[in-house]
Amino acid sequence: MVNHPLNFHQSTERIATSGQPDRRQFHWIADEGYDVVINLAMHDSNNAIPEEGSLVASLGMHYINIPVPFDEPTAQHLEEFIGILKVLAKRKIWIHCEVNARVSAFMFHYLTKVKGLTIDSASSPLMVKWRPKMDDTWRDFMEITKNEVGL
Repeated sequence: MVNHPLNFHQSTERIATSGQPDRRQFHWIADEGYDVVINLAMHDSNNAIPEEGSLVASLGMHYINIPVPFDEPTAQHLEEFIGILKVLAKRKIWIHCEVNARVSAFMFHYLTKVKGLTIDSASSPLMVKWRPKMDDTWRDFMEITKNEVGL
């Protein structure tokens, strides 16, 4: 049995999130029926797998990388992310970054702005712990409006 990747969270029936999976965990992710992997981490983040895209593809999954610098997340990054999730709405998706902080913030916006979930329902366990400690960059990111991302 494979351990879940760091900070695993089942966000919706079709979307799971986590920190960086290792090679073995990507095999498990594929075996679990996920057919798309979205990576929000930078190519040089801690524990990054340089050949992640080809590894994911070799396992029969689609790979999408939206490199979001941890110190510079933007409304444009979020707009791209939301657009991709809307297109892939019927797919089973695994979304990760380095520790699942970036992804938790992005998913929070998607779940509240697109899916209409409440703040509590849209907050992953990591988001609940991290939000009170966020720096100004991430506090500002959390205030992005629907209008700023074309919704």
